Amino acid sequence: MLLRWFKQHGRHDLPWRQTDNPYHIYVSEIMLQQTQVERVLQKYEPFLQKFPTLQSLRMASDEELLAQWSGLGYYRRALAMKKVAELVDTLPKNIQELQKLPGIGKYTAHAIASFAFNQSVPVVDVNIERVLRRFFALTGSQKEIWQKASEFLDKTSPKEHNLALMDLGSLVCVQNPKCENCPLQKSCKGQNEPQTYWSKGKREHERLDLHYALFIKDKKIALTYSKGSMYKGMLLLPEAKKKEKLLGTFKHNYTKYAITVYCYAEEVEGDFIWMDLAKARNAHLPTLVKKALKFYDDFSKFF
Repeated sequence: MLLRWFKQHGRHDLPWRQTDNPYHIYVSEIMLQQTQVERVLQKYEPFLQKFPTLQSLRMASDEELLAQWSGLGYYRRALAMKKVAELVDTLPKNIQELQKLPGIGKYTAHAIASFAFNQSVPVVDVNIERVLRRFFALTGSQKEIWQKASEFLDKTSPKEHNLALMDLGSLVCVQNPKCENCPLQKSCKGQNEPQTYWSKGKREHERLDLHYALFIKDKKIALTYSKGSMYKGMLLLPEAKKKEKLLGTFKHNYTKYAITVYCYAEEVEGDFIWMDLAKARNAHLPTLVKKALKFYDDFSKFF
């Protein structure tokens, strides 16, 4: 019944569903991590036109790569993909070998194995987890979910089975489930109390204060490459040292952080990347930096 439902209602028009090219599927899986499908649809095919193979990705500069990735967020994903391209010419079929590559965890490795190589392996993303928890009335660990996914897997059509569960969770077994539309309703152990087996509260962001120096000379702004884990390898404003001439503050959310950014008019010394201010406004820079540039008009009051 599940596969019959999938044949009629599944999202077969998604471009990454219409290929078995391992690299193309890999790109889609990385893009879909923490990014809405609608946004990925806008970026997926242009990205593959620019970088159609692992080899072309390997030859790209970080600037080219990040410019093409712009709008998807979580830029470390793109840099991890380039590291993969530098390590292998083709993606391995073996799940354990896939998981040794940068940025490829358990889910992504299983997804590539299933969707690209049609291997008889389970896949568990957040949508599939929600379906399985409710259908089997599970309250246990991720290990239990993966075990149940393996037991439940249709070995004759593993790829279609995984995709069907994924779409069922995305379209029907949502936070407030549409049980009347579910092909598995009659056998679902959790249908009378779905929130018991899936109730995700709103995630609390970790609060973080950042202090940046905004310094502009000859209409060029000082930037530096981030060496920390957040925004690693990307251009940011230098860290403020004196913190005396406050230009303003703003709020910004990034991954698990609720950030308060303090911008200071502060002269900086040392080796920096000096970018033309007009170029910076349109360049591929973190949104946080773009927001800080709004204080440019106030900068001249101090220098």
